[in-house]
Amino acid sequence: MLLNLLLQAQTAAVSLAEEAPIPEKLSLWDLMLKGGLIMIPIFLLSVLAVYIFIERYFAIRRAAQTDENFITRIKGYIHDGKIDAAVALCQSTDGPIARMLEKGIQRIGRPLNDINTAIENVGKLEVAKLEKGLPALASAAGGAPMIGFLGTVTGMVKAFFNMAQAENIDIKILSSGIYEAMVTTVAGLIVGIVAYFGYNILVASVEKVVNSLEASTTEFMDLLNEPTK
Repeated sequence: MLLNLLLQAQTAAVSLAEEAPIPEKLSLWDLMLKGGLIMIPIFLLSVLAVYIFIERYFAIRRAAQTDENFITRIKGYIHDGKIDAAVALCQSTDGPIARMLEKGIQRIGRPLNDINTAIENVGKLEVAKLEKGLPALASAAGGAPMIGFLGTVTGMVKAFFNMAQAENIDIKILSSGIYEAMVTTVAGLIVGIVAYFGYNILVASVEKVVNSLEASTTEFMDLLNEPTK
């Protein structure tokens, strides 16, 4: 008797499990679609941020790579009076330091202040090239969360509008608005955080290159001052 009751209970449990609705799985794509039209500018900002970071990262990395013997060879040419050879070496070397020193070498014979000013002007142009795109990346870092919060507001407005229009309040009626509110906030914050860290990484890399340029400029100016000592 007891065995029959256990078998019946087990059969009933299996039947209930089979009849129970299987929870719907929500993919990442479906979740993004729940965010509505606000997800479009957030997605575009994410693409822009990733592109700028990758492109600037490798550009700054190339600018930071310099030949250790470059300055030594420049010194040797200047000590020997081979100004044309020093200029040719700068022209054949791709990098901001080479372009800065080329301008300074071409000014040799003029007052040191004029040489220093010419080098600084070229240096400002080189730094501006390295910083190209960073303002857009900073805008993406600040703008993406704001757009996400805008989606939160519009989603909540939609949710309350649906609630006001419904005769009987049902959670399914509110789901679309709540999805839009939450998904856009999360997406905007993710894009903003990634862009923010990417921006700071690039700024730190540019500062390292600037310090290297300043060190090379100082070394070059000391070289020009040597004969006057």
